[in-house]
Amino acid sequence: MMAKEQDRIEIQNFTSPGRVYRVDRAKYEAMRKALLQVLPDRAPGIAVAQAKEKLLPLLPDDLFPGGDKAGWWLKAAQLDLEAKGVIRRTDTPPVRLYRLS
Repeated sequence: MMAKEQDRIEIQNFTSPGRVYRVDRAKYEAMRKALLQVLPDRAPGIAVAQAKEKLLPLLPDDLFPGGDKAGWWLKAAQLDLEAKGVIRRTDTPPVRLYRLS
């Protein structure tokens, strides 16, 4: 049971302050790394769909075979990184994301 607990990580949700979710560590960390790699470091950033298109080739195929579930993990990483102040979204639609320096 201890090993299983270590395979999970707590993430936050920008839209639900104070809530914590436990998710698969390897998938989260792979998505986080890929997302931060593709996001520009200034506004206006890039649209979420553009970020997904750019990060899909960076994801390990053993965790995301054929990009499976990448959209869900992208949203989870996005909301966690926003809650932690690592990335920001622009104020006008569509949602565009960028890294904070």
